[in-house]
Amino acid sequence: MSTLILLTFTGLGLGALYFLVASGLSLIYGLMGVLNFAHGSFLTLSAFAGFEVGRRLGAGTFTGFFGSILVGAVVGGIFAAVTELLLIRPLYKRHIEQLLVTVGLSLATVALFEGIWGPDPIFLDSSGWLRETTEILGARIPNDRFVTILAAILVLGGLVLFLNKTRYGLIIRAGVENRSMVTALGIDVRRAFTLVFTIGGIAAGIGGVLASHFFGYVSPLLGGSLLIFAFIVTVIGGMGSLAGAAIASVLVALLQQFANFYLGIGDFIVVLLLGVVLLVRPQGLLGKAAA
Repeated sequence: MSTLILLTFTGLGLGALYFLVASGLSLIYGLMGVLNFAHGSFLTLSAFAGFEVGRRLGAGTFTGFFGSILVGAVVGGIFAAVTELLLIRPLYKRHIEQLLVTVGLSLATVALFEGIWGPDPIFLDSSGWLRETTEILGARIPNDRFVTILAAILVLGGLVLFLNKTRYGLIIRAGVENRSMVTALGIDVRRAFTLVFTIGGIAAGIGGVLASHFFGYVSPLLGGSLLIFAFIVTVIGGMGSLAGAAIASVLVALLQQFANFYLGIGDFIVVLLLGVVLLVRPQGLLGKAAA
């Protein structure tokens, strides 16, 4: 029984990480039609920034942990905004060029991070409340799982409120439906789209810092490894659907955890699930079918 509970909470924590990365991917693609393969770079840079802050303030302390999350979110948002302004904005509606630019940026940043921090994983300080455990029905659950799950819930709620209850959220959704009409009303849609990229980068930044604590290390390849599963989650949930990304994140992570523990083929099962979804429901669980 304790093993099932531990696997469930570990899967939920991993699913929360997948959602934090996939939410930005889903938001950017759903509202802007941009497949951003550099999204993992936002996560990795934020993870390293959070690591540097935590190293100076104490990674195991309350101040160091939340300070690293704040800095990671800011770094991720700024990096994403600069990427949109300099690289993506000149290439709207030129999808092949967008793809090449974001892939190139992801490869270049990995080389840059390796040059600065080295190619090997850097392990984090394991002291403090975050590395302690809480007992639930005999299972000792690491506290960082609860923090990661809570962060994903807050990000999901914040994104839904932003898109449905704020002026910029309404502008963004209207700009997606009819950009020319919104521009004719004197509204700068480009500024709203930059904000979308920034929000996606903030979510990835939070995910990057939490991922470093979840796995216990930070490395130049951290973002790339999570990005693969974030794309799988985005496709299974439905491109552009936040709710679909949330459901798919939990489904994929739980399936992966249980299959790894009992069969040792978690990644294969996830890819198999992706293939089944693409064959049976190509638009994803909550995606809209193409007209």
